[in-house]
Amino acid sequence: MSAPDSNDNLVHWLRLIRTNGIGPKTIPKLLAVFQTIDKLFEANGSQLRAAGASDKQINALQQPDALEDTRLDLDWLEQADDRAIVTLDSPRYPPLLKQIPSPPPVLFVRGDTDVLHTPQLAIVGSRKPTTQGTRIAARFARDLASYGITVCSGLAYGIDAAAHKATLEAGGLTVAVTGTGLDRVYPASHHALAHEIAKCGALVSEFPIGTNPRPAFFPRRNRIISGLSHGTLVVEAAIKSGSLTTSAHATEQSREVFAVPGNIDNPLSRGSHQLIRHGATLVESIDDIIQQIAPLLPAKLSFPEADIAAADDEPALPDELSRLLSVFEFEALTLDQLVEQIDIDIATLTQQITELELLGRIESDAAGAYIRINKL
Repeated sequence: MSAPDSNDNLVHWLRLIRTNGIGPKTIPKLLAVFQTIDKLFEANGSQLRAAGASDKQINALQQPDALEDTRLDLDWLEQADDRAIVTLDSPRYPPLLKQIPSPPPVLFVRGDTDVLHTPQLAIVGSRKPTTQGTRIAARFARDLASYGITVCSGLAYGIDAAAHKATLEAGGLTVAVTGTGLDRVYPASHHALAHEIAKCGALVSEFPIGTNPRPAFFPRRNRIISGLSHGTLVVEAAIKSGSLTTSAHATEQSREVFAVPGNIDNPLSRGSHQLIRHGATLVESIDDIIQQIAPLLPAKLSFPEADIAAADDEPALPDELSRLLSVFEFEALTLDQLVEQIDIDIATLTQQITELELLGRIESDAAGAYIRINKL
């Protein structure tokens, strides 16, 4: 078990975050007056009222229920060595996150708390991305890992999961910020992924043990994703999406915002294009990100060696396969669409498609269409 910074202080902090009517916006105001968590709980009603607390908040602070509920958090902490509860006044609290408006007073962590102090970049996007969007998110995650940058995301379906998985496959570090207590995984199907992240990074939540997922909790989670990170990369996002909420938090926190442009006919490109119109950095390669964030990092980046198997050095294709590949132009096409564009019978086309798949030059999506793989 990770030792708490102070047993007495820890109970006070846990009681505070479980007190109804007192949250991340109120707590810093009270601490600005009382300086320490101990003095806050020693204050009487008049002193709390003078500090700006309402009668309702004062009554809530004096109720014993929150104190009893802290046992859930302490029991969770004691169950495994990879668990920690990090409070706002702890030296283990990530300094970048501490700078944001209304930082979470308490962080529940599964994994290595030191990972929270590494340079991070957030990758977020649609929960139902295209095959190309998933591949792009994975590529950027692998590239960031090669530079020694930790990838932060939200453990959701789609782009989040692709970023976490690709980082782990590349041997990098990743942080997942959740909208529930860490005694549960949401979505439940990501239980194995969460376990791997805890082994090679960290799971983080501001919500006490026993907290179930609620819609209002995910925007709160998003401010932590951006707050832990030097920048946020958006890959495929609709106009109304949680990804744009994360990027809005990043802007409010004076962090960099990056966006990958997409097909103008794809609704999932509109959010990214809106961000670019409003000043986000248009990203085509990892270099576009590194140039922006390198000066912000506390230490020099570890630059990866050049990829020997670069796209320009790939073996030349036979003429018939090269001709077929040129038809794609990075747009997903079905077999019927390919037959319309190239003079070839379906049997030969199917054989050539298979060959290009085996060579790693195209891949199929969930709808049965094929798309060219950009290895740049």
